[in-house]
Amino acid sequence: MAAVRGRVRAPRDAQGDLMSEQSYFSTLPPGRRVTVRDVAEAKARGERWPMLTAYDALTAGVFEEAGVPVLLVGDSAGTTVFGHATTVPVTVDDLLPLVAAVVRGTSRALVVADLPFGSYQASPAQALGSAARFLKEAGAHAVKLEGGRRVVAQVEALVESGVPVMGHLGLTPQSVNAFGGYRVQGRGEAGDRLLEDALALEAAGAFAVVLEVVPAELAERVTKSLTIPTVGIGAGAGTDAQVLVWQDMAGLTPGRPPKFVKRYADVRGVLTDAARRFADDVLAGAYPPEENTYH
Repeated sequence: MAAVRGRVRAPRDAQGDLMSEQSYFSTLPPGRRVTVRDVAEAKARGERWPMLTAYDALTAGVFEEAGVPVLLVGDSAGTTVFGHATTVPVTVDDLLPLVAAVVRGTSRALVVADLPFGSYQASPAQALGSAARFLKEAGAHAVKLEGGRRVVAQVEALVESGVPVMGHLGLTPQSVNAFGGYRVQGRGEAGDRLLEDALALEAAGAFAVVLEVVPAELAERVTKSLTIPTVGIGAGAGTDAQVLVWQDMAGLTPGRPPKFVKRYADVRGVLTDAARRFADDVLAGAYPPEENTYH
């Protein structure tokens, strides 16, 4: 396979469609969880990897079966699960049962739990207390928090206590009120500051950094500057990994999606059709038929 910019280009068939190939993660022993060392090894090999959000056992199991090695129980549950307008209202208590469900529904995936707004910003001690709950009560394998140099002390405290930490830079949804909306971050001189933040997170011991809604050129620059993996969402194709909210990816979310979202299915349409046909059958007295009836 041909290498491009130090990476391995995925093979394509004569029609230009992607061909499946064995990934590093698929070679891991059966029953062993993916670890932060594995994602580091994937970066060293120049191998990209996918990450999806998950909030329940059944979908988490599906994503693991599909070959997704890392699952994020994001505070995006605020909008996708709990119906809030933003992620800000989500609490640790809200997310704990979701994280536990995803862990129980999988056997191989590395499960990362989001530290929600207000659960880590006050101090390293607060961050450690929140992270400990996710690891002890829900079985999470790592946590994610937003911010750069301002949360370095928190990252250091967590890592020193044995908690793997994923950072998050660029458009950090918990700070949407400060940003004045969902806008591209890191243009101009702000890009230099973002790079400095990424380097600070790496130095503090973070095992990966999410880059959200930043210019592709900046994301590639950051990726080349770090030894830890970068995970892009709206950050172009130059990152080490890519993440999407699964409801966006599968077409369940209503309305027009953000520019960076590619819809791989129309789950909303499938569910709507199934529910409509069920309702019609009930109204017509056609459900349950004989084959679905006990005697």
